[in-house]
Amino acid sequence: MNLNLTEHTEGKATFKIGNAFYRPGTQVVRDLGVLAATIYKSKIGHLRVIDAMSGCGVRSLRYSLESQADWIWVNEGNPELNPILQQNLAGAIASHKATLTHLDANQVFFECYNRRDYYDFIDVDCFGSPTPYLDTSLWALKLGGLLYLTSTDGRKLTGHASESSLGIYGAYPRNHPAAQEQGLRVVIGKLQQQAIAKGLGIEPIFSLFTGQTYRLMVRLVKTQPLTLQNYGFLGYCHHCGNYQTVSWRQLGRVVCAYDQKSLTLSGPLWLGLLHNQSWLRQMQGLAEKWHWSKRVQLLSLMEAEADFPPYFYTLAEIGRRGRLDIPKRESLIQALRDRGYFACATHITPGAIKTNADIHTCIAVALNSVHCTKKC
Repeated sequence: MNLNLTEHTEGKATFKIGNAFYRPGTQVVRDLGVLAATIYKSKIGHLRVIDAMSGCGVRSLRYSLESQADWIWVNEGNPELNPILQQNLAGAIASHKATLTHLDANQVFFECYNRRDYYDFIDVDCFGSPTPYLDTSLWALKLGGLLYLTSTDGRKLTGHASESSLGIYGAYPRNHPAAQEQGLRVVIGKLQQQAIAKGLGIEPIFSLFTGQTYRLMVRLVKTQPLTLQNYGFLGYCHHCGNYQTVSWRQLGRVVCAYDQKSLTLSGPLWLGLLHNQSWLRQMQGLAEKWHWSKRVQLLSLMEAEADFPPYFYTLAEIGRRGRLDIPKRESLIQALRDRGYFACATHITPGAIKTNADIHTCIAVALNSVHCTKKC
């Protein structure tokens, strides 16, 4: 057995990895979790956490040390990781602020439900699809509590295995330039369905794509916010490159509004807001206080993109369709704003913009910018 017993530091946590999985490059995911958990405790006054798939325990450590969690149920399905977890969490366990178990995550959630012991914050950092835990994790979550989900199921969510996605998510995603945002929306839609089946709903706090991993933070709420406006289909025209949202009532008679060609439909999926701007502003303020400058920038970008249409246009697609050099992102955003459109960058990829302009307008503005540059 090849054990990594080198001491690592992340945030305020010092830990060893042992034989557990740990990816330093996804620290941003853990940072945002810590920020949200800390904001939650400042609002509610207490914080009880389930770390359902703890690995080496770094998330539990950080929720304890940085978010000041009152109690953490640390669960790791692999009992072989017990020694390294006992070592890393020795302080929290000794101070009676944490317990360690080696159960299937669903067993943890069922046990909470059976005891009516609901938690404030549940972190489910699974591999592959989170579907096996969407329904059950809500059983253990307090009303108003936060659920932090992971999906690494990118092929299915981006339309490369649509038939498999239909069985797992109840949605048929197709591939197109904004497919990564689509992945976030498919998972939110599926989770929304599970909440509504319980007579409740979920509100996205933030939706993060880090290049390979989808991370969703949602809040369990009393209302059932699913409507014909925020849950439906995303249409993409392969002929002209435009997007449009499609309601259930339009199915069977929808074509591209610009060239009347058939649309490729993905869905059903969540069409509402990806982020809660109020939460993001509070998290941003805390990140500034902690001098986490990179997280401040990310949260600011996420706040700006929150209320844009449910898709983006890639600069490469604008360049290809307009037969021009790929435009500079900031220049195109400013040019669109100068013409009265809303436009901003997106955290999902640096090579794209979100805007309420259609792709024809984006191409025309980019071409005009090129011509102006040559004349100057």
